[in-house]
Amino acid sequence: MSDLLTEPTFEQPWPARDGTRITGVRTIVTAPEGTPLVVVRVDTNVDGLYGLGCATFTQRWHSVVSFVEEHLERLVVGRYPGDIEDLTRLVRLSGYWRDGGVENNALSGLDMALWDIAGKRSGLPVHELVGGKARAAADTYIHAGGATVEETLDQARAYVAEGWRHIRLQVGQPGIGAYGAHGVGGGYPGSPYPDGWRVEEYLRVTPALFERARQELGPDVELLHDAHSRLTPKQAVTLARSLEPYGLFFLEDVLAPEEWRSLPGVRAASPVPLAVGELATSATTAAGLILDGGVDFIRCHISAIGGFSPAKKLATLAEFTGVRTAWHAPGDTSPIGAAANVALDVGSPAFGIQEGHVYNDATHEVFPGTLRIEDGWLRPNEEPGWGIDLDEDAARRFAAELSGHDAWAAGVRSPDGALRYP
Repeated sequence: MSDLLTEPTFEQPWPARDGTRITGVRTIVTAPEGTPLVVVRVDTNVDGLYGLGCATFTQRWHSVVSFVEEHLERLVVGRYPGDIEDLTRLVRLSGYWRDGGVENNALSGLDMALWDIAGKRSGLPVHELVGGKARAAADTYIHAGGATVEETLDQARAYVAEGWRHIRLQVGQPGIGAYGAHGVGGGYPGSPYPDGWRVEEYLRVTPALFERARQELGPDVELLHDAHSRLTPKQAVTLARSLEPYGLFFLEDVLAPEEWRSLPGVRAASPVPLAVGELATSATTAAGLILDGGVDFIRCHISAIGGFSPAKKLATLAEFTGVRTAWHAPGDTSPIGAAANVALDVGSPAFGIQEGHVYNDATHEVFPGTLRIEDGWLRPNEEPGWGIDLDEDAARRFAAELSGHDAWAAGVRSPDGALRYP
């Protein structure tokens, strides 16, 4: 054991409730849908008692694994697992330069695993540890996208027939081949980058998509759209105003984080609600979005801000400021992270909507207890902790690799070749 661990800061600082102690922290990485999912497992000296937490940062998962196993574990081994606030603050502050996607995802894995242990020790699901339910279930939205408006609407019509009440619509254009919309290649022959993305075309095509959608899907389906942080403040206002006739539930991520200082002005000029925060990598930054008056929905990837504990604090802050929650949860959120989202959803008066993802059969095999969306609704598990386990033999059959996520997350290029924000 390192001499560092014998210093008072890292020892148990006060008498523990009992003799339960953390004996090890490790990561399990698996990709049952092809997307690397990082899970942190915290073991204890009590036979069969361990916790699982989500630490998924798909584009930098090797770095998260290294952080957990080379830095985080040695800070918490030997400590009482019930001191969640102290343990997570200890890890966060120990690096001196703090926050960021790698550190906070690693920290999230610890935080969620400690909540899982707390639930198992008490025999209660996590949502009951933090106040219980304020609603029976969380309403969700699903993604519809295609290379053309018609393809997108075909998928949306199918979702409506299945009972979905909220649908996010995206349509492909030259230069866009991700985020649920298929790209259209070779859009601008003769340009330095003929497969580039033109914001002018995007600002024209997107309102046309929603005009058709509202005509064909009717007034009762809630419609959403994600701009993926690619617009300037002026362009964001232009898009928001052009979408006003179609009554969007929200317009997501109109500005990149580098431009978030302009959000209050954009929101003031926007006739549709704005959802922002997916790219926040600290709870402090996310809290600033709420307090500065620039958002109607806060939608963090909760592992990127440090886990369940800081997200719970943000939900309370949102409650007192009239902001609603819409936590990020596509396929690069593990089922454990999804369970943490739903525990927040059902317990918070500030709940707005939950992003939905339908996990494949392999994911249900790797993560027994994975939540299932039923008629568009998500209900939390009632088993102790998160109610989700991890079959490590099954996980090993779906080995994670450095994936194409790195490429599409890097952004899109304009026809002149300039790289834009993701």
